[in-house]
Amino acid sequence: MKRILAVLVVFAFVVLGTMSTASGSHGQRGAEISELASFGILGSGSTIGPDGALYVTDGDMGRVLRIDPRTGAISTFAQGLPPEIAGIGGAMDVAFIGRTAYVLVTLVGPSVGGNPADTVGIYRINSNGSFTVIADIGAWSLANPPDTDFFVPTGVQYAIQAYWGGFLVTDGHHNRVLRVTLGGHVSEVVAFGNVVPTGLEVIATKVYMGQAGPVPHLPENGKVVSFHTWWPTARQVAQGASMIVDVEFGPWFKLYALSQGEWDGVAEGSPALMNTGRLVQVKKNGSFAPVVDKSGAEIMLDRPTSLEFIGDTAYVVSLTGNVYKIKNVS
Repeated sequence: MKRILAVLVVFAFVVLGTMSTASGSHGQRGAEISELASFGILGSGSTIGPDGALYVTDGDMGRVLRIDPRTGAISTFAQGLPPEIAGIGGAMDVAFIGRTAYVLVTLVGPSVGGNPADTVGIYRINSNGSFTVIADIGAWSLANPPDTDFFVPTGVQYAIQAYWGGFLVTDGHHNRVLRVTLGGHVSEVVAFGNVVPTGLEVIATKVYMGQAGPVPHLPENGKVVSFHTWWPTARQVAQGASMIVDVEFGPWFKLYALSQGEWDGVAEGSPALMNTGRLVQVKKNGSFAPVVDKSGAEIMLDRPTSLEFIGDTAYVVSLTGNVYKIKNVS
């Protein structure tokens, strides 16, 4: 029970607690933050497309939006996907293979009281703007339940990452990472305890993954780990920032993590405190150092959900549908 509600916090309302800054909290200077765009009420996943633009999922409206990273101009790339039905879910994340986009959709369908025609899984966006379900992750999850406790039988999938001609998908409720082929075959790569797997990054065959940690989302439970699909034993890379929801390599091949903010403590799944999220850099000693502005103050974010980099600029999507642009990160 705690595991799914913890991941609901991640998906909809999660936040960051007190973080470890013992290692070089003033090591990054000169970052500048501004609001690039605003599009709705339920931002979630993102990716950089083959055209260099930022693509963002809008779970509330069942859309994928294209955002110009220079001007912030917004256009609709795809629409008509199953929308969220309970303040979370729907179109959760997006990834490209070549020039084709694929969208991860979760918490829809009859198992959560939604439209029986909606599928939990991966949707391919076709060239004419229509979409095709290529993988029914919900059906696979029903047939292959996790070993640990759960109460959403189709799972709560959070992130999708292109991987060797297919995809990796995190399920923060069932606490596992799945591998999905373009032909729709689903298999389990690695299973965890109550860690709430979140965002993914891949370098060659090495996978980096964020862990939000269970309620009460203590900083020591917010971690970045790494593993290989052919040797799926996770190794801790860093810890000390609660509610890690994404991880990405940035400038100079430095690894960054996105921390949601401070949990308000009201109840499992309750909203985050506003403006408490942070972008942090993974240090060699396994700690995190927050990105700071020219004055040395930590840059604060309002309930961030996903992170992308273009050069030395970070793009952060928030739960509130705002997209932040952070220049001069390094």
